[in-house]
Amino acid sequence: MFNYSAPKESESTSSSVASDDDLFRLLTPEFDLRVRVSEDCYKCYQREGQCKPDYNGKLYCDEAEKGISIKKKLAIAALASLSAGIIGVVMVIICCLIKGKFSSNKIIYFWKNESLNHKTIRAFLTNHGPLAIRRYSYSDIKKMTNFFRDELGEGGYGGVYKGQLPNGCLVAVKVLKESRGDGEEFINEVASISRTSHVNIVSLIGFCFEGSKRALIYEFMPNGSLEKFIYKESYSKAGRLLEWETLYKIALGIAQGLEYLHKGCNTQILHFDIKPHNILLDENFCPKISDFGLAKICPREKSIISMLGARGTAGYIAPEVFCRNFGGVSHKSDVYSYGMMVFEMVEGRRNIDVEIDCASEIYFPHWIYKRLEQDEDLGLQDLMNEEDHESARKMIIVSLWCIQTDPSNRPSMSRVVNMLEGSLGSLQVPPKPYLSSPSRSPEDSPTMVSIQYDSIIP
Repeated sequence: MFNYSAPKESESTSSSVASDDDLFRLLTPEFDLRVRVSEDCYKCYQREGQCKPDYNGKLYCDEAEKGISIKKKLAIAALASLSAGIIGVVMVIICCLIKGKFSSNKIIYFWKNESLNHKTIRAFLTNHGPLAIRRYSYSDIKKMTNFFRDELGEGGYGGVYKGQLPNGCLVAVKVLKESRGDGEEFINEVASISRTSHVNIVSLIGFCFEGSKRALIYEFMPNGSLEKFIYKESYSKAGRLLEWETLYKIALGIAQGLEYLHKGCNTQILHFDIKPHNILLDENFCPKISDFGLAKICPREKSIISMLGARGTAGYIAPEVFCRNFGGVSHKSDVYSYGMMVFEMVEGRRNIDVEIDCASEIYFPHWIYKRLEQDEDLGLQDLMNEEDHESARKMIIVSLWCIQTDPSNRPSMSRVVNMLEGSLGSLQVPPKPYLSSPSRSPEDSPTMVSIQYDSIIP
């Protein structure tokens, strides 16, 4: 008698259609083959006979059919059982194709690339040994999110869900879609944030890596992302949602977080995607830098890093990141992104906004620079007192320094912190940035933005 035992699943699924993870397991099964032979048949096989059932179902030894050894018999039986298992797998795939779950191209892509991603991430986890954060199973992820009931947000990377650990601690669970490339984004997040410990860096509590299922568990930020509070479309009738004092403290906190990433860690971490969406706020509006999917870890003594292709978000990417003629890529690229983000906090609108009428568009850094030069009123809303004016002016001057086209003219984040904490009188107005307004035609879309530059001094 031959028994075939399918591999045990680590989780159950309520869906009647195989998931990507189920298909991967089916395509890479483990077989448990057990052979049970009666004593009479065993002796028959030893005599090189053939053990057969008669018309009444009883076994008898047909010694006329000799010549096949017991080992060959067992091998033939094993192959027969294996063939049955393979046929079962093929039938499952055919059912999936009929129901539209997979296309043949997707199955081939999944087979080749998912195994590569899986091996790359597994190698990373093995090489880094035990991490300081906990590893969770996918069933744990489903339990802590109540089966993904409360979605906090969604992006190209996947969705973020509110969850709760068994100890009652609230968490934000980022469930990643199928990783691009070789799983670099997942590795970047785990490798970079697990090395950090700072009040202005979001804490990574744990992660899940189970087949094609990947998730990251962060501390929960009650006030969400900064972008909900700084743009004019979010203003209340009374004006800004955040007071200038709060905005200033947020700008200072982000600067301190970046300073820590650049200088406070054992290795230098470059974020490459600083923007309001990636700044989370706790219950006291303390800012925390999040989303390290594009981050690069490099030795602290290495000032210039090599990088293939541009990375980041339009409106915040430093010129040298997408055009090396402007200089080398370094921690100064994060400084540029920080400066553009603080300008958005001051102005109350996005640096690249396709809904703005091109004819009436004014590039805010140039507009505000002219007013600073001529010592005119900054024309900003809700400046209630002298402290507000001073905070806004410091944020503007620091931002103008941060967005200098030449990376060598930008301050380090340590210098940025000193400027924000220092007196306004000690700050000098920087040279006018060469970068000009993003030009748009009616055909341009939010994801297609051409950048123009004023004449560049070599």
